Amino acid sequence: MSEFNSFVAIGDSFTEGLNDELPDGSFKGWADRLAGILANGRSEFRYANLALRGKMLAEIMSEQLPIALDIRPDLVTVCAGGNDIIVPGADVDATAAAFEEGVAALRSKGIEVVIFTGPDTKSMSVMSILRGKVGIYNAHLWAIAERHGARVVDLWAMDALHDVRAWSDDRLHFTPEGHRRIALRTAEVLGVPTEFDWREPWPESPDHANWLTLRRSDLEWTRMHLLPWIRRHLRGESMGDGLAPKRPRLTPLLDRPSTADLVERADN
Repeated sequence: MSEFNSFVAIGDSFTEGLNDELPDGSFKGWADRLAGILANGRSEFRYANLALRGKMLAEIMSEQLPIALDIRPDLVTVCAGGNDIIVPGADVDATAAAFEEGVAALRSKGIEVVIFTGPDTKSMSVMSILRGKVGIYNAHLWAIAERHGARVVDLWAMDALHDVRAWSDDRLHFTPEGHRRIALRTAEVLGVPTEFDWREPWPESPDHANWLTLRRSDLEWTRMHLLPWIRRHLRGESMGDGLAPKRPRLTPLLDRPSTADLVERADN
């Protein structure tokens, strides 16, 4: 049984759960899946997810962090800064310093904190140009965790995420199966046993060997995803404008997670 009775997730689209879509158009994601693992059917377990797509680090620290500090749950997961460092000319060191302030504030309240490194983009066409910045940011995150006693989910080291089937067409967000494996890995970092292994090999499929046979061409991806992101950034807009967090209050996780969430592959 988990030692955690309350859990608050803060962050951006990764923690909101894009693109692990539910039938109603909302998103499940690794954090919801982790909450199900931690709850394990317990009615007393409570969960809030304040994350919202498109949020920059400053917004997460000014809008979401104070709520988490006020709630003072047993556990807070923090993933932020990714939207900041992909901006051309971004100061990765300054972003890391601002991130550290948030982690320090949570740890000063005695809250257990889990943070996430950025994934390795080496095998991803076009997105591989961000690899150096992500690597530098990750080095900062490991140092922050060491200084403040936070736990780290090392997405960079997760070989399962190097498979193209872990990634959505936008090359920024994970598939349902990617989210499932991240939830299992996070539970492992927290010392919460599960009967499933995030390291389980992907099914053999020769069609998955070549990125270009599975994903849209770089030109189409640029038109559909990159250019709209650039236009929003230049206008000071965000994907999350006008939206609200999906679980803004710490409430019981009423629905016991289905067996399929953890046993069956979410995306073959």
